[in-house]
Amino acid sequence: MTSEVVRIAPRFRGPAQSGNGGYVAGRVGTALAGVAVDGTVPRVRLMVPPPMQLDLDLTVDTNAARLTTGETLVAEAVPVDAETLADAAIDPVTPDEARAAEASYRGLSNHPFPGCFVCGPENTEGLHLRPGPLGDGRTACTWRPAADLTGPDGLVDPVYLWSALDCPGGWTIDLDGRPSVLGQMTARVDARPSAGETCVIMGRILAEDGRKTHTATTLYDADGRILARARHTWILVNPALFN
Repeated sequence: MTSEVVRIAPRFRGPAQSGNGGYVAGRVGTALAGVAVDGTVPRVRLMVPPPMQLDLDLTVDTNAARLTTGETLVAEAVPVDAETLADAAIDPVTPDEARAAEASYRGLSNHPFPGCFVCGPENTEGLHLRPGPLGDGRTACTWRPAADLTGPDGLVDPVYLWSALDCPGGWTIDLDGRPSVLGQMTARVDARPSAGETCVIMGRILAEDGRKTHTATTLYDADGRILARARHTWILVNPALFN
């Protein structure tokens, strides 16, 4: 078992008072991915809104990765069969078509969490994603990762790939009438882009089930090669309780 102390900086917020779900899931999920057995991928459940600017304990073994504060479990990753994501490839559009969709991004004018690290228009240090609707249950946007998102090998850190796979799924939901936060995320990284590389991110709504909505996302390079994919469960919330 390994253990480390992590802190979620305000840059990585989702709602104003808590960490972005995709980023936090990425911190926990990639920790497990580093030790998990072949043929599995991490599934992360977010138990409570992830607190920011607080020392959190991240413990990892081959069975689970857990993020805790005191006796409170914040998030937990467990390995699941990689076939869970076998059909999570959403048909892509071209980078030009994705840029055109960005013009209809609803979050520019009415965002429930405008400081979101991934897609918030007020977060100047964020990823600046603008997932716009295609009219068929899909969203699309482009992404050119900034240099400060890369690791020592010059490729984008997997934590930020998890982050980028988050909100394009969320915006397949009518977030104006159905504000939701990430409750669960399963992701798989097949390849990592370099800084400045043009990528396309697709989202699709899969199903609604009471307060839950299920979505999927796929990250492509400019040539249409799958880099990463994810499935999510979103939970309907009152945004006033999170901001």
